[in-house]
Amino acid sequence: MTYEEIVYAVRNLFENADARAIHEHIAVQVNIVGEGAGIFYFEVAERQCCVEPYDYYDHDCLLTTTGDVLLEICKKKSGMRRGIEEGTIQFEGNMKKLHLCLDNIVLPDSQKSKKKETKNDEG
Repeated sequence: MTYEEIVYAVRNLFENADARAIHEHIAVQVNIVGEGAGIFYFEVAERQCCVEPYDYYDHDCLLTTTGDVLLEICKKKSGMRRGIEEGTIQFEGNMKKLHLCLDNIVLPDSQKSKKKETKNDEG
């Protein structure tokens, strides 16, 4: 797997995410080590998510992990909290802002699941 494939997978996951509940700017730099090594950033600005293949020197949080771990998260086979707890993701920075992202960004698949649950509850 290449650096470009990793950034593409993360961008794909968040490009239509709902971040309307986040009213502040959050910048997270992600350092990928091992295969596909590189740096990119994840940002919430004006209630939208953005993923770009650049350094973000004035970041709120810094995550360091492998491309494999990130791809598992993108495929929803693992989670960010679990990775931090297990030590497969190293975290530095403002934990409050990370939790703000984890607790308030709704991914497109999550929205579909919620709609299905609502329909099933009504039916």
